[in-house]
Amino acid sequence: MTKIKLAVIGVGRWGVHLLRNFLAHPQVSVVAIVDPHPERLAAVKQQFNIDENVLLTTEWESVKQISGLTAVAIATPATTHYSLIKDSLQQGYHVLAEKPLTLDPEECRELCQLAEYQQLILMVDHTYLFHPAVEKGQAVVQAGQLGDLRYGYATRTHLGPVRQDVDALWDLAIHDLAIFNTWLGKLPVKVQATGTVWLQGDREIGGNTMTTLPQSQGLADLVWVTLTYPDNFQAYIHLCWLNPDKQRRLGIVGSKGSLIFDEMSPSSPLTLIHGEFAKEGNLFIPVNQRQEVLEIEKTEPLGKVCDRFVSSVLENTPSMVSSGWVGRELVEILSALTTSLQQGGKSLTLPVL
Repeated sequence: MTKIKLAVIGVGRWGVHLLRNFLAHPQVSVVAIVDPHPERLAAVKQQFNIDENVLLTTEWESVKQISGLTAVAIATPATTHYSLIKDSLQQGYHVLAEKPLTLDPEECRELCQLAEYQQLILMVDHTYLFHPAVEKGQAVVQAGQLGDLRYGYATRTHLGPVRQDVDALWDLAIHDLAIFNTWLGKLPVKVQATGTVWLQGDREIGGNTMTTLPQSQGLADLVWVTLTYPDNFQAYIHLCWLNPDKQRRLGIVGSKGSLIFDEMSPSSPLTLIHGEFAKEGNLFIPVNQRQEVLEIEKTEPLGKVCDRFVSSVLENTPSMVSSGWVGRELVEILSALTTSLQQGGKSLTLPVL
């Protein structure tokens, strides 16, 4: 069986899960683990009983000395992605990068073009695009089971963690953007965002003063997003890291029913709620109401991400689901939403992506 030699760069909160999956993959030989914190390296060595032959290092440069290294998985802060990914591609390594690809659309474009020039795989870990509920939901929507699509909504809230490098928009929105784009099979043409800062404003770091953007350029704790798609379908997203009420819910409403993806549901995360109106005179009467819990595959989405990356490397065929170009599209949308946020909610037209 053909194996690829892989290094995991960053074993923090998410990187440790990438490491776990790659260690278990039959076609991967993890040959190096890199993290600037020695205590993290010691922890994963003990947790996973890492072989003595695996290089554990705090220095990225050390990895370049490994003969036959095929690929790297990067799970470091987003601000480091551009330089690490560019260096990796220039060294001839295939790359799986934690989302977002970078924080700048032009940097994303450059990396995608570099990967193509080098004939290497550049894939972004947009894990939700490999979630069985999202895959099933895409089939339901695009088969027309909801009738005429009317609008979409999503809520992604929790109580922390509060990031100090990016706001709630960049921390949370990318998941729902990816799901809406996938279910609809389209990209938005207009975006709009408003936000509020409580915790990390310019003048009241850690205080209780409420500031509505754009008066403060602090990190927004609460963001409301509106996405407009080519057929005037609109999706609304509520993002906040101050809510004890943790929600992970996304839905699309159509003329014949609604499709709900609710990760917090104790039964099934994907539900098709049938129902429509029959007109009787001047009245609209609800009819055909029933609820259908959709069966989905029992599998770990991140495991599917890792498996797809390995297959792409071995076959040298990019993943169309979550390629670098898909990552660039999402960063382009987030960048436009940031501009709207800073301009007090101005509606912005997106360039053709």
